Amino acid sequence: MPKRLKLTRRFPVAMSEDGYRRLKRFAREAGLDEGEALSFLFENFDSVIDADTFGHRLRLFNAELEARKR
Repeated sequence: MPKRLKLTRRFPVAMSEDGYRRLKRFAREAGLDEGEALSFLFENFDSVIDADTFGHRLRLFNAELEARKR
């Protein structure tokens, strides 16, 4: 029997405009709303990321973060 999708958590989240546009595009292409798309991504996180490049991309993001906040 498939696991029922029950959206139980709502939380305020701050996203960059680029990140939000990409989330909306992904959700639209997948036929999901934004909350369902985020649930999918995080429930399947280990299989949807590229483990070889994830650490590098995270380091780049963190290095640019302070400048992006200004």
